[in-house]
Amino acid sequence: MVLAYSGGLDTSVLTKMIQQKYNADVVTVTLDVGQQSDLKAIEEKAKSLGVKKHYSIDAKQEFVTNYVFPAIKANALYEGKYPVSSALSRPLIASKLVEVAEKEGATAVAHGCTGKGNDQVRFEVTIKSLAPSLKILAPVREWGLARGKEIEFAKANGIPIPVNPASPYSIDQNLWGRSIECGVLENPDHEPPEEIFEWT
Repeated sequence: MVLAYSGGLDTSVLTKMIQQKYNADVVTVTLDVGQQSDLKAIEEKAKSLGVKKHYSIDAKQEFVTNYVFPAIKANALYEGKYPVSSALSRPLIASKLVEVAEKEGATAVAHGCTGKGNDQVRFEVTIKSLAPSLKILAPVREWGLARGKEIEFAKANGIPIPVNPASPYSIDQNLWGRSIECGVLENPDHEPPEEIFEWT
């Protein structure tokens, strides 16, 4: 099983859950799309979770050339003002998952997208178009995992996580933008708290 791995709560918990539920070897894949993450630390975390193998792929140039530049040319803004930064990276990540799955002889891939957004579609359409025979698992969606349950599972299984009930945010960034969700942000009546801003 090849898993798109960020080192965050969802994918760290999924690594262990997939191992336990399917008794499967997990190969993790992390793409560097300019998110400024410590890729070595992410790899070490994946290995501490017992993965068979981890791939760190530098995809910054490909992301800029094939995704960001065309998006700029197309004036790709959601509702006329929000740069579609996270959305742009998903097809690239999915295509690299397929490449690794083919290299490793895997029959399935997995991602940590929830059922409420479009990222699941971006991943799955890309994967199916490139490798129709690959099975796709979306455990967060399929198993109805909530962040509170994931935090409990992580604590019970000794998985270090970057979130807690006081700071439950899910953050995605790349060289084109940064998006934050969860916690008080799920209610549009609340303004984002100051501590979640890093770029401004």
